[in-house]
Amino acid sequence: MNGSYWVATLPGFLVFLCVVLIPFFIGFGYSFTAWNGIGKHAAFIGLENYKDVLTDDPKAIASIFFTARFTISVVIISNLLGFFLALGITALKRGQGPLRVVFFLPNVIGGLILGFIWRFLLINGLPAVGEFLHIELISSPWLGDASTAFWGTVIVYVWKTAGYLMVIYIAALLSIDQNLFDAAHIDGARALSILFRIKIPLIMPAITVCLFLMLSWAFKLFDVIFSLTGGGPFGATESFALNIYNEAFLYNNYGYASAKAVVFTLLVALLTLLQVKATKSREVQA
Repeated sequence: MNGSYWVATLPGFLVFLCVVLIPFFIGFGYSFTAWNGIGKHAAFIGLENYKDVLTDDPKAIASIFFTARFTISVVIISNLLGFFLALGITALKRGQGPLRVVFFLPNVIGGLILGFIWRFLLINGLPAVGEFLHIELISSPWLGDASTAFWGTVIVYVWKTAGYLMVIYIAALLSIDQNLFDAAHIDGARALSILFRIKIPLIMPAITVCLFLMLSWAFKLFDVIFSLTGGGPFGATESFALNIYNEAFLYNNYGYASAKAVVFTLLVALLTLLQVKATKSREVQA
């Protein structure tokens, strides 16, 4: 390797080392202690924190179940919506550029700002419209009930991410050789056959990427839920990431929160690896 390689990669590696790797191993060490984040000394307690996370913390278990439900919902809905938006836009003869910008724009908005905007809409704007139009479904306080708050968070996150996935799917669809479609039309293939036998198999690498991104993003979601619901009502929308944050900065259980963070990291890594392995096995080999 020449010197230019190290010049290009060393700054990024140093940032990654200082911001990610070193704090992770420091947190891993604290996960075996009972530390409040303030005292100078942390009492070593072995695996007690991990035992409590897995067996004696109903809030953590509830937040894991919420995160799992939320992740499954947004991964499926965002990918389907992004894929069908991509199909529709690539089928147009004109206006593709403006539509891409319109659908991609929500992804540019920061998660905290997005949460506050939708919080206002779901608490004040939507109920006011529902009362004016006498529509009971949207006149109720969406973030005040556990079931509607869950779907409120799903709607907000799908609205944010579907446009990003759409751009990836558009790039994949446009990369398919047009001659394949021409040959299929000559053979009398219908639109559904072309979709399931040509388009979807050939864009499997893009599907792998989109599933990976959504799975990791949704499982680690913090900012949108923090500003949208704060984990309410009564902890019904508390994600595991928000649960870890509250444990550390609200209850000052830094050692216990570190153990939760380690479990969380391993869980996300395992799920994403399994997903990538499963979808890559279905990719068409060139």
